Parts: sequence; structure tokens; C-alpha cells
Amino acid sequence: MNSTEIIIKAAFESDECFRETLSRVIRDDLRMSAVEFSGMSGIPSSTLYKILSGHRDPNMKTVREIVKTIKRVEGVKHDEFIAVIAARPVLDNIIEKKMQIDGRLITIREYSAVSMEDAIVAAIKAEKDGATGLVCAPIVSTTVEKVLTIPIATIMPRDSLIAAIKLVAKKTY
Repeated sequence: MNSTEIIIKAAFESDECFRETLSRVIRDDLRMSAVEFSGMSGIPSSTLYKILSGHRDPNMKTVREIVKTIKRVEGVKHDEFIAVIAARPVLDNIIEKKMQIDGRLITIREYSAVSMEDAIVAAIKAEKDGATGLVCAPIVSTTVEKVLTIPIATIMPRDSLIAAIKLVAKKTY
């Protein structure tokens, strides 16, 4: 298990376990001081000290920065990709598998799901595979936001929803 996995596991165990594990990872695994880690992560040193001393609980954004920084320091590299979790008919409409966004080439990786359970398992697998972000339906996004550390965007298919309502309305007459 690498340092980021250890940190994430500790975060789910308890606040105390997270603090102790983060402190040990920074000191022993990364061989850095809290000030050095603060500089690399962009987390103010006062905030990091408060987290490490138990005077403040980190918010999700801070935990994400901690994990990203540890990955960067350890040299963990993945192809940048965004996971899309949806039913196969929706995924079949994705034509581009790579997109240029803000000067970065982002790969889109599909994860098919036909149930809530499939979607949750796919979301966890996507993060484990190295996804930098996740796109999914609103019915699953609120659940996976509680267990993932990567950013999540919710699909809000307004146009296709309206088209589907019109189609059903036509079929009912």
C-alpha cells in the first residue's frame, strides 16, 4: 500500500488516525518538514499545523491537496483521465476519447453501470485506476462524493430529458 492509500484509509478510520498517519508520512516517508510540505502543497503552514495538532479538521479540498502533493512527491504518475460512469447507451454516444481542455490533453475513460451498486463500485475502481475526476448521474454522485477524494461532476441532461418527455408524449397520443 502506498502513502496516498495509507492516508486515505486513515482519513476514514478517525481524525486522530489521519493526523498521526499524515504526520508520519510527511516526516518518515517523504522526509520533509511540515513547512516544506506546506510549500509544495499550497496549504498554509498555519492550517497544516492546526490539522496536525488536532485543532482543526481538514476539509475535503485540503485532503485532496494533501493526496495530490504526496502523489507528486512520490512520483506517482498516471495518464490524466476523467472517468464517466453511465449506462452503455449513454457511453456509446461519447465520440471523443480525448479532449483538449485548458491546454491539457485529457483522456475520457468509460465505466459502464446498470445499477447503483455497479455505479458505486465503478466510481471506487475509477479512483483506484487513477482518475483525476469523475462524471456521473445525480442519483449516484451524492453517494460517491462521500467516499472518493477526486472531484465529481454531475450529469444534468436537460436537453435529452426534454427530448425524452416529448417522445413519450407523442407516443401516448
